[in-house]
Order: sequence, then C-alpha cells, then structure tokens
Amino acid sequence: MSIFEPRHGSTIFAATLAGVFLSAVQPAAAQQPKLLRWMTPPVGSYGYAVATSITKLVESTFGGEYKVSVDPYPSTTIAMRAVMDGYGEIAYTADIGMTQFEQRTGGFNNYKPRKQIAHTWYAYPMESMLATLAPNAGRFKCWRDFSDQPVFYTNAGFMNWLNWQRTFNVLGYKLKHVQIGLDSNARSLQTGTIVGSAIYTTAGSSLPAYWRDTENRLDIKIVNPCPDEVAKIKAAGLAIATVDPKLAFTNDVGASMLEAVPILFGYNARLDLPEDVIYKLLSALYKEKDNLANINPGFKPMAKDFIGMQVGGINANPDMVVHPGLARFLKEHGAWNDKWKIAANAN
Repeated sequence: MSIFEPRHGSTIFAATLAGVFLSAVQPAAAQQPKLLRWMTPPVGSYGYAVATSITKLVESTFGGEYKVSVDPYPSTTIAMRAVMDGYGEIAYTADIGMTQFEQRTGGFNNYKPRKQIAHTWYAYPMESMLATLAPNAGRFKCWRDFSDQPVFYTNAGFMNWLNWQRTFNVLGYKLKHVQIGLDSNARSLQTGTIVGSAIYTTAGSSLPAYWRDTENRLDIKIVNPCPDEVAKIKAAGLAIATVDPKLAFTNDVGASMLEAVPILFGYNARLDLPEDVIYKLLSALYKEKDNLANINPGFKPMAKDFIGMQVGGINANPDMVVHPGLARFLKEHGAWNDKWKIAANAN
C-alpha cells in the first residue's frame, strides 16, 4: 500500500506500530505517541484530501513518535482559529488568510490567539473562477453579471471565499453569498437557489471532489472576467492566472482558456511545535516531492520548485514570522532572506 494513499472519514487517526522508540535509560517500553493534529476545511475539500493523503508519510518520518489526526472544520478560518486556540498543531491556510490574521481583519477581527502560527509549508496554488449552468450562459458573460446575484462563493471562511471578497472589492461589485453544503452544489444550481458557484482548480489541474461530482452531473460554463475587469484586478496588484480547461475538466466548459485569480495554500504550524519536527517534516516532503506530484497533480508546481514556493509564501506576508524549522530548511538550501523574521521557538 502506498504511503500516500488517501483515507476518508470525518476524523482520521493513523498510529504507526513500527519504529517505536525504546528509551536507553528506562525499561524497554513504548513511549506514548504525541498527537499531531491537522485542522482542515470540510470533508470533500481539497485541503482535507491533501492532509489525509500524507498522514502515512508524516508518521513514518517520525518513526512512531507522532500519530496524526486530520480534523475537518466548516471553514479554513475556523480551522486556523482552532489551532491558535490550542486544539491542533497545524492549520490549513492560505496567503490571504495569513494576511487577515496579521491585520486582524475579517474572521480575525479583535481575535486574540492563545497560540501563534507562523510560515511553515506552502503546498500548492489554487485558481478561483466562476461557473454557471450552460443554459444560463447568455446571462453571464463577465464577472459583473454576478454582482448582487445569489452565488455560492465556496463556504464562508474558505480562502477562496475570502479571495472573492477581495476581488469583488477591487471591482466594485456586490458579493451576494448564499451558504449551502458542498454536497448541495449541483442541486442548488439546478433548482435556481444559486445562479452561479465559485469553482477552483489546484495547480491548474485538480478539482475538489464536490466540483468533480457537479461537473459529472451538470453541463456547466466557466465565465471569464472581461478585459476591463482583468485590467482593474491587475492594477490593484492582484494576479491573473490562466488555466487550460483540458487539464482540469472532463467536459467542454465554454472557453479554450480560463482566467482566474490565484491564491497560495499551505499548512502552517504553531510556534511551540519544535524546530526539529518542522525541519524533518519539510525535509521528508522535499525528498518525496516527485512521488507526491505523480500521485496528486496539484503538487506538480511544488515538485517543480519546492524552495521557490516556500519563498513565495513568505513574501506574500513578509511581516509575519517564519517557523524556525522552515528557516533552518531554507538556510540549508541557500534560500533564506535576512529581511525575514525567524520566530522565537516557544517550546
């Protein structure tokens, strides 16, 4: 069985029985494994799937010292706060979520964390787009056509949801979000509860499970931003990424090339997680990056430039501190920037 094989369930506990550490000064008895709890968005989301797919790799890296649990939460913001409230060690997040935490805006307004998180591991980019049913294509030709219309912009608190808030603020549009369950996406489009739904790819190729199901059931169209909207987005300092639909979709989605606003996702740890733990974790991921990419195409950009992706994640929020384990890893690979801040290890 592959050490990258995904596992499913609302909470996953995977305890390795091999490599149990035997103390040289105590009687030969297995030490109780420590928990390494990864807080993610809900089952069916890409962030949850990635975390579950690497649990065996993580556990084998530490030879039984840690057992991993993957705990899904309603949104990425809530997952981040759960870690900073002390209920987990590693939080799923993204560059925009780290910005909001640093600025104490959005879901972090007046928030006072018990535990601090820091730049730790950036794993893949995502590309935010908008979709509608193909029969509605005549109504929706630009992103402005979704302004003040009922749309599911992914779960409230998701990083893609935050990305759409940021993008619509730049464009001067009104975001009218309708909250539904991920498994209701197709049905809500069919019934007209929503006229559009935010869709995202990972590394321009992978779809989350709920969108793969929607695409298999419905004829959808991706609506690109119009040229004036692209100009406004770029003028505000945001990027526009292109996505080849043939790499991500099974069916025709109405355009030969798709345009999206990208964000960078990762898993950032608490500062009281020891430096050596994060260093070993990053070293293992770096060593296995090509195998990860072969199993999950969302990891291809990371495999192509693992070091550069970590640098990009830090540069997106350079005022935030860097976990000492990541700093050690980047120094070892000659990629450390002395302008960045290494967090004091809070062991």
